Amino acid sequence: MQPLSTPPALQVHDLGVREYEPIWRAMQALTNRRTDETPDQLWLLQHPPIFTLGQAGKTEHLLRPGEIPVIQVDRGGQVTYHGPGQLILYLMLDLRRRNLGVRQLVTAMEQTVIGLLGDYDIEAAARREAPGVYVRERKIASLGLRVRRGCSFHGLALNVEMDLEPFQRINPCGYPGLEVTQLADELGPCDLRQVGEALLHHLERQLDLKYYLDPASDRAYRVQDIDS
Repeated sequence: MQPLSTPPALQVHDLGVREYEPIWRAMQALTNRRTDETPDQLWLLQHPPIFTLGQAGKTEHLLRPGEIPVIQVDRGGQVTYHGPGQLILYLMLDLRRRNLGVRQLVTAMEQTVIGLLGDYDIEAAARREAPGVYVRERKIASLGLRVRRGCSFHGLALNVEMDLEPFQRINPCGYPGLEVTQLADELGPCDLRQVGEALLHHLERQLDLKYYLDPASDRAYRVQDIDS
């Protein structure tokens, strides 16, 4: 598909801490009502504590969730944990408009995180058989996507500075015994706004987001709240 002659500006929404289910429903609603002219959107945020199971997720990977809520959603993958101090990046992209395949998007997301970690001299790698990003065999970022009508939603979760204990209550991403880590433990930055800006910079490079430059701005994106 040929790109639009006057592509809409990419929108980035910095949402702070938001409950999981309203954000999930908002992603679904945006995807359902999209047209060819709808701008792509990136949402940066954090969630209160919650375990999420992918659409084919197995409850056997929930070991002892305790008081933390569990919700089954429509992304791929098994079970993961979200909580304060973890940076979430949701990607609502028209893949057809970008001539972008799902595997290409997954690779771009992984390379975005790997590039970010490299800025802080943290050596990281991806695994084709187990999507995500790993530091010394410990998972630092999880990925989960859904594609509907040629458009993506859901995205990635990067552990920055959070309580990692809830990961011990599950088999992370369906892998018993998988250890997790975070930027704080790898001597990286703990400022989520700083990390978020760096993450967007690397994603811009991976996906050539300058294609969406707003002619009224010298930035590759504009920030607003999804409620505005």
